[in-house]
Amino acid sequence: MTRPLLLTLLSLVVAGTAFAAGPAPQATSPTQPLGGKAAEAKPAPGQPRLISWEELVPKDWDPMKELKGMDLSKLDDSDPRANELLMKLQEVSNNAPTNPALNGVEVKIPGFIVPLEENKGEITEFLLVPYFGACIHTPPPPANQILHVRPKQGAKFRAMDTVWVTGKLQTVRNDSMMGVSGYQVTADSVTKYTGSPK
Repeated sequence: MTRPLLLTLLSLVVAGTAFAAGPAPQATSPTQPLGGKAAEAKPAPGQPRLISWEELVPKDWDPMKELKGMDLSKLDDSDPRANELLMKLQEVSNNAPTNPALNGVEVKIPGFIVPLEENKGEITEFLLVPYFGACIHTPPPPANQILHVRPKQGAKFRAMDTVWVTGKLQTVRNDSMMGVSGYQVTADSVTKYTGSPK
């Protein structure tokens, strides 16, 4: 049976395992934000490291382990096990582990803006997410797929605009009304996504 609660549950599972469930910037994919080109292992001196969303997730993390052996088609909204499982998966998503190897690294990453604070028409604080609609039209991605961004200067963008964010990445957790982020970036720059990292 397809019910609203089960659809929400499945959305959380898909977001946690696929790292991104919707369209990404043109000519890219969620795990290949460079349009199929591999991210640079080492940046040029003085340049930020270009990273993919996939790198933010520890390789050994398995958000699906809570569902192994379960037949979700047998659950409906009136089954207390469905709500219990939904709460458990939300907790797993909110506490998704981060990649400690990226702590303190200067990075550049593309994504979509979810505004948190604005001042005089400029966004002064936002979440960066890997796919369109995350945190607004769909459940939030796992915490290790949300970056809490504070630009050094206000950014003139709108909700769901696609941007490049450049700055120091830190493994700092933040709870906001739009979702739980596992990373924080003090952004040196927030620029329009053009498909090219230059």
